[in-house]
Amino acid sequence: MTQALSDAERRDWLRLARTENVGPVTFDQLIGRFGTAGRALSGLPDLARRGGRGAPLKVPTPAEIEDELAAGERLGARLICACEPDFPQALAALDPPPPLIWTRGCAQLLDRSVVAIVGARVASAAGQRFARGLASELGGAGLVVASGMARGIDAAAHEGALPSGTIAVLGGGIDDIYPPEHRDLYARIVEAGCVVSESAPGWRAQARDFPRRNRIISGLARAVVVVEAEVRSGSLITARLANEQGREVLAVPGSPLDPRARGTNDLIRQGAALCEGLDDVLRALEGFAGLREPGRGYAGPPLDALPDDGDLAERVCALLCPTPVSRDEIVRATAAPAPAVFAALVELSLAGRADLLAGGMVVGR
Repeated sequence: MTQALSDAERRDWLRLARTENVGPVTFDQLIGRFGTAGRALSGLPDLARRGGRGAPLKVPTPAEIEDELAAGERLGARLICACEPDFPQALAALDPPPPLIWTRGCAQLLDRSVVAIVGARVASAAGQRFARGLASELGGAGLVVASGMARGIDAAAHEGALPSGTIAVLGGGIDDIYPPEHRDLYARIVEAGCVVSESAPGWRAQARDFPRRNRIISGLARAVVVVEAEVRSGSLITARLANEQGREVLAVPGSPLDPRARGTNDLIRQGAALCEGLDDVLRALEGFAGLREPGRGYAGPPLDALPDDGDLAERVCALLCPTPVSRDEIVRATAAPAPAVFAALVELSLAGRADLLAGGMVVGR
């Protein structure tokens, strides 16, 4: 449900999203349980204690939130929360969506029909030429091209789509230009397209930030085209996320002698559509089933209405391991009410003893 937030509510929303151990799934659960970010912030200490945490959670101070907002304002960037009416519809359909994004440039591009083009950083000249040409043709067909502003295929896709509008999703903050040689490309995207980031302005990307970036790239798109990718490429993570999100996945075939074609050829073997040009992408979009309706996986009574089961969090924790398992399996194994189990999982997540993953999965730390 969309809603307008007051300035104070937006600050609470940002503060909750920046709290230690609060990822998109935990954030979604907390908002679903408490109704507002402000009430969720008040409840955090007790939840973390019930999950077995000794030290207090690191919650940003109001002054730190003001600093982030001021940094975004200096850049001319805009903060959009997931509940707000102008949050991109495609991202809002994710389960769960990112709690918020920073945008710089033309945010209206985010609600148009988007196709993502991703691929190898150390890309061949032929691969870069293909990505550049396909992006230009997609733009000419009225589509917006999204990518991650990395070297190789990403940069070529942005270059090809610049005249019609392109979206760059960053792993770091909205001002984290990486690689440094893409400073001019970044400036042109801000001028003629849109830059998007889930991270705070000033944040420098770390390895753990790129899966979140890839989830936003695929989440914005109706289809993802992988041009070149080795078998352990991050582009294959984007393709997997796109498949989980119900997006179309296409791959450009390549020579079996080129290791950069192994990932794309394997995607085709697994059922991805073969992409040799614009017509293949348009054909895939014709079969696009549409965005899934977002749905909360944790609907239930308020936390204070749940029965007090003091050892439930420990029983749930004992069932977890580093291998992802469905939260429904945890409910079956405990034979406890689902809302109580979901609440216990949030407590364990806040305590740093579990990670709640998209797709209804959970792992123990």
